[in-house]
Amino acid sequence: MAEPIAPESATDDTAVSRWFGSAFGQLHPQLQTLHRRGGTLHGPLTIRFGRGLVGVFGRRLARKLGIPTDGTVHRLQVGIHHLDGRLHWDRRFDDGARFASTFRPYGRWPDGGWIEETGAITLRLQVDVVDGGWQWRCIGARLGRWPLPLWLLPRTHAGKRIEAGDYRFDVSIALPLLGEVLGYGGLLQLADDGDQ
Repeated sequence: MAEPIAPESATDDTAVSRWFGSAFGQLHPQLQTLHRRGGTLHGPLTIRFGRGLVGVFGRRLARKLGIPTDGTVHRLQVGIHHLDGRLHWDRRFDDGARFASTFRPYGRWPDGGWIEETGAITLRLQVDVVDGGWQWRCIGARLGRWPLPLWLLPRTHAGKRIEAGDYRFDVSIALPLLGEVLGYGGLLQLADDGDQ
């Protein structure tokens, strides 16, 4: 029986540090540590929905992503680790189902990017470093084998930064002319090994 593959060790370079190269130092030191050693972030966050039909669409999208649909304060847990040259995020809202994403790097920063694979949806993402924080920028998407035109995609703003020693996560999904359909954000803390 084969032994399970362990996440890349804290002393190794990870997919993130290799992809950034010398620009890795532009990230806040806490984000550098998180992306070298991995860890679990947890804490409260607020979920937002648009009004009217936009909100109905946002709640349907939330259900598909395992996000609570009541638009109140909830708890988020995000496990971040590296394995086989990829970045892995495992999200869980409250005690709900796990929502996993795998990010595969291509090229190098600033011109390269990441391919996020989540079920049938594949996103092509680039990264902007803003004040030591990490901002995702979607530059393409596929549904199965079919490419989706960018004008058809919702506008997504997602990122993390350090704020007063905690990890500020913000995600916003908006439709052109209609505004935000779904968003969530909050300050998360790095869990001690005993908290996980």
